Amino acid sequence: MTKTTSNAMWGGRFAAGPDAIMEAINASIGFDQRMAAQDIQGSRAHAAMLAATGILTSNDADAIGEGLLTVLSEIERGEFAFSTALEDIHMNVEARLKDLIGEPAGRLHTGRSRNDQVATDFKLWVRDQMDAAIAGIEALIAAFLAQAEAGADWVMPGFTHLQTAQPVTWGHHMMAYVEMLGRDLSRFKDARARMNESPLGAAALAGTSFPIDRHMTAAALGFDRPAANSLDAVADRDFALEFLSSSSICAMHLSRFAEELVIWSSAQFRFVVLSDRFSTGSSIMPQKKNPDAAELIRAKIGRIMGAMVALFTVMKGLPLTYSKDMQEDKEQVFDAADHLMLALAAMEGMVRDMTANRDALETAAASGFSTATDLADWLVRTLNMPFRDAHHVTGSLVALAESKGCDLPELTLADMQSVHALISADVFDVLGVHNSVASRTSYGGTAPDQVRAQVARWKEVLK
Repeated sequence: MTKTTSNAMWGGRFAAGPDAIMEAINASIGFDQRMAAQDIQGSRAHAAMLAATGILTSNDADAIGEGLLTVLSEIERGEFAFSTALEDIHMNVEARLKDLIGEPAGRLHTGRSRNDQVATDFKLWVRDQMDAAIAGIEALIAAFLAQAEAGADWVMPGFTHLQTAQPVTWGHHMMAYVEMLGRDLSRFKDARARMNESPLGAAALAGTSFPIDRHMTAAALGFDRPAANSLDAVADRDFALEFLSSSSICAMHLSRFAEELVIWSSAQFRFVVLSDRFSTGSSIMPQKKNPDAAELIRAKIGRIMGAMVALFTVMKGLPLTYSKDMQEDKEQVFDAADHLMLALAAMEGMVRDMTANRDALETAAASGFSTATDLADWLVRTLNMPFRDAHHVTGSLVALAESKGCDLPELTLADMQSVHALISADVFDVLGVHNSVASRTSYGGTAPDQVRAQVARWKEVLK
């Protein structure tokens, strides 16, 4: 029987049969090469520590350090030949280092394992993404603050159930997203602080018998301290899960505002005009200006939250310590980080560029009986009426206005007194939308002075 070039059981995709399949499923270099800079950073810190503790000679450590910089330069220039046969970024770098400096390269791995090495690389990479997310959120907060400050006294409808509820200010609505993003900022900062322990030196799982100095490598890599348990150090992926969790909540917030932009920029609302930089046209309808960037941001939550669920599912049943399942921890984190950073940048651009239609906002604010609650509050304050009775009287006045095809401020005093005889002309002072928002002076309320105070507070926070 002649040997065929492929095994039908395995499929023609793998010409060499099971060996090729094993190489394909085992190799991670196709994606973990993104951690090249972090891998070399960790290895240089490890080599310097080995020399400081007398485990390596200074000559070997110097050769390793210089050789690793050469490898990094080759990778950055796109001249490095990655090999799937060498499985991952760690072995690819080490093999190239051996080509460059020879026998000393084999000493680099003293006192460590690929288990603590990959945990260190991944932590360094995720920490960098935490920093990028923090910077992106701060920039977006600044964009919302600029909008809030400009429109601190512009009136617009506030909604519940997407129905007109009470008048609010444009600035107050913008500041709601500042508060959301502020919590996102806090989550990323909190997660970053918690993750900042170094796994390096935990080795395979039990530590090492070499007299290494884990505090030295932790400090060199910007960690606060070494991880205190070697088993946990190599098994832990909480930092990646927290990054994905924080990213998912942040992406959800971005999606909520993206949805508002889609609604507000429609011909039916005309609340905002998005810049041409973040809109597209239609291939067939020349009048269209589509909020495509907002719609794409609205969709990002799907893949970012999906990444979180994927990694939770990978980790949920793993015994201590390292299992090969954990190779599946990176691609979804890489993907989620890419799309979160893109969404943050695009949203910042849209918020900075968008123009609010002040006239349309004010017209909408005055519609839908938006000052009904102000009327009820006036009845309570002025006539000492129980709120439930005031609610009933106001409801009757709304029904009367509806039957006349007008809004509450357009009813005559006689109309109002036909419902309740003690209503006086003073009631009209509270029925204008500007009077309504100006009266909401409680802390965190929509009054322009409250909005400006919150803008000032957040500017101090960002300093």
